[in-house]
Amino acid sequence: QVQLVESGGGLVQPGGSLRLSCAAVGPIFAVNAMGWYRQAPGKQRELVAGITSGGDTDYNQAVEGRFTISRDNVKRTVSLQMNSLKLEDTAVYYCNADPRPLRYTDSRYGMYWGQGLQVTVSS
Repeated sequence: QVQLVESGGGLVQPGGSLRLSCAAVGPIFAVNAMGWYRQAPGKQRELVAGITSGGDTDYNQAVEGRFTISRDNVKRTVSLQMNSLKLEDTAVYYCNADPRPLRYTDSRYGMYWGQGLQVTVSS
């Protein structure tokens, strides 16, 4: 069983930056793809960004150019650097992981989830 331990998040003004991190704890063979999803109040969960152990990435078009996903395969961590944050980026952000080299979409996600981090963009 894999646990995903998230950190980061919080309150930031529009135009500001935040960094989310997630560490996978458990069997080393159990994690390949890692990514981030978000869910805003009253909206469906959506992909933010994903990355395989080989470095292939997938981004939500709404965040491309502002957010960057990266990972450390040795430490089994994934990070999401969020710049130029907008009001509409406010959501609970969830770390996700899977043993397979998934190419993430809104509906194709991995089997492990973190507990969620609140990100609030507000002036």
